[in-house]
Amino acid sequence: MSVTLREPATPTTRHGLLHGLTGEAPDPAIEAHHERWGVLRQGRVGLIDQLDASGLAGHGGAWFPVATKWRAVAQASRRGAVVVANGAEGEPASKKDAFLLAHAPHLVLDGLVAAAAALHARRAIAYVPSTHARGVERAVAERRSLDLDPIPIEVVESPDAFLAGQESAVVNALCGRRRAVPSFVGISSVREQGVGGRPTLVQNVETLAHVALVARFGAEWFRQLGTNRDPGTILLTVDRGEGPVIVEGVLGSPLPDTLGLTPQDLGSYRGVLLGGYGGGWISPEVFAKLPLTEKAARAAGTTLGAGVVALLPGRVCPLAEMADVTRYMEGQGAGQCGPCVYGLADLADAMEHLAYGGAGGLSSDRVLEVCNLVDRRGACRHPDGVARFVRTGLGAFAEEVAAHQRRGACRGTRAARVLPIGSTTAGRRLVSRA
Repeated sequence: MSVTLREPATPTTRHGLLHGLTGEAPDPAIEAHHERWGVLRQGRVGLIDQLDASGLAGHGGAWFPVATKWRAVAQASRRGAVVVANGAEGEPASKKDAFLLAHAPHLVLDGLVAAAAALHARRAIAYVPSTHARGVERAVAERRSLDLDPIPIEVVESPDAFLAGQESAVVNALCGRRRAVPSFVGISSVREQGVGGRPTLVQNVETLAHVALVARFGAEWFRQLGTNRDPGTILLTVDRGEGPVIVEGVLGSPLPDTLGLTPQDLGSYRGVLLGGYGGGWISPEVFAKLPLTEKAARAAGTTLGAGVVALLPGRVCPLAEMADVTRYMEGQGAGQCGPCVYGLADLADAMEHLAYGGAGGLSSDRVLEVCNLVDRRGACRHPDGVARFVRTGLGAFAEEVAAHQRRGACRGTRAARVLPIGSTTAGRRLVSRA
C-alpha cells in the first residue's frame, strides 16, 4: 500500500466525530481516514493532562471523567497495563458504536493506541461484536502494513448479550471465563486487577474516538464545542418510530434542537425513552425543555446512558413496549442474585399483566412494590436499571396505566413494536449538529 502520511494540521473550526462521513456506505480505508484527520504519531506527550483539561467524560454510559480513570490505571501499574476498546454495545436500541466501527474504525483504533502509549500498556485489545470483527481486523491489517502502531492490536469478538459490555464483564470475557457477566459490586476494580491480573483500562469506542481528536489537536480545540461544564459532542441513536438514525449533538444544546424537532412534532409522541433500557422515560413536555447534559438528564430522573433517544408515536401502547422490554431484560440478567433471578421475573410478570391483562387487573402500586424490592439489592446494577425503566414509565404513562386498569388492554398492544429486542441492523443514516 502506498500512501502519503501527513501530520495533522489543527483545523481552524471544531469538527465532530462524523466530520467527512456520509453514512451511505462504510468508508474505513486508511487513506480516507488520513485525508480527513492526518496521521497520529505515537500519541500526544502528556495526553492524560490534555484529557483532564478537555473535560472529556466517558460516553459508554457512566459519564466518568476519562483522565481520572486513566490516572487510576497509571498509578496501579507503571508498565504492563492492558487497554481495551469496548465496542460490545449490548443495548439493542443503541447503534452509535456499531456505526463508528463500520465507518470510522481507524479513529477508534487511534484512540486505543494513544491510550496504550499513555499508559505504557503491553496489550491493546479491540473487543467488538462478531458483525464488525472482520472489518476491524481489516483496519488493523492496513495499519500494520504502514507500521503505524507501536503495539500490536488484538481483535476479540464480544458475546451477543446485553451485559457483555459492562466493564467487569468485558474482563471476564477476555480472561476466558465461562460467561461474560459482571463481577459482584464491591470486588476490586478492573483498573487495579483486570485482564491477566493486570491493571486494565476498558474504554468505550466512542470515547476513544474523542480521545483520538484530543491527542491530535489538544484540549483547547476540543472545548470549542459544548459548554464549559459539558464540553464536546455526543453520538445519539435516535428512533422516532421509523428506525435508528445516528445524530451527533453538541453537549449543552437543547435536545429538541439537536434532533430537529419542533413543538408540533413533539405533540405527536406519547413519551421519550432517554438513555436506553437502563435509562428512563420522560414526557414530551419535559423533553422539550431538556438540555443535552447528563446532569439535566439525571435531574429528570434518567440518564443519557449510552445515548439512546426513542420517541414513542401515538399508534403504539407504551405499556406493551415496556412489558416486552422488561421481559427481554429479565432474560438478559446475569443470574447471580435473587433480585436478578426472581425479582426481574416478577417485574416482567407484573408488567405483562398490566399491559395485556383484563380490566381491574394489577395496579401500578403493586408494580412499584416489585421495583422497590429489586432496586439497589443486586449483585450488579442490572436490576437497578430495569427498575428505573419501569418506574419512570409508570409515571410518564400514568394516563395509559389508568385506562388499562379500567378497560383492559388497548388496541395499541396489537401494533408493531418500536423498541427493538435483540440484535437489529445498525443505523445507516446520520445527522451532525456539530
